[in-house]
Amino acid sequence: KRSGQLLSSRSLRGRPHPHRRLGPALGQHGVNIMGFVKEYNSKTANQKGNIVPVAITVFEDRSFTFVTKTSPASDQLRRAAGVERGSAAPRRENAGRVTVSQVREIARNKLDDLNSSDVESAVEMIKGTARSMGIEVVEG
Repeated sequence: KRSGQLLSSRSLRGRPHPHRRLGPALGQHGVNIMGFVKEYNSKTANQKGNIVPVAITVFEDRSFTFVTKTSPASDQLRRAAGVERGSAAPRRENAGRVTVSQVREIARNKLDDLNSSDVESAVEMIKGTARSMGIEVVEG
């Protein structure tokens, strides 16, 4: 198979909808959309309720492969802090709190997808995301 296009998408809450941005992107490459949706849903069945990023490679013969990634750090931080959204004014208003141990756990989950090879630098990246969302990181 000769390699073709690489598409990426963040499927809302673990369920792709062919009528969203993903449908037209797959359709213009001649991919069987419902075939992709069935494969994706079976692969992400245990991640229901999460945002699941996916990278799709479409080959010239219209076949495809895809790789799912871990939920975005911002989504994991929101769930850990128990808030629905980040702060509108991050440095002035706190949207919620997470502990350093929760940040460390998120960093371990995201380590494969981050541009880092050790947990400590991944923790710092996640802390930066929390700061930009207005989520305070506390000891504990």
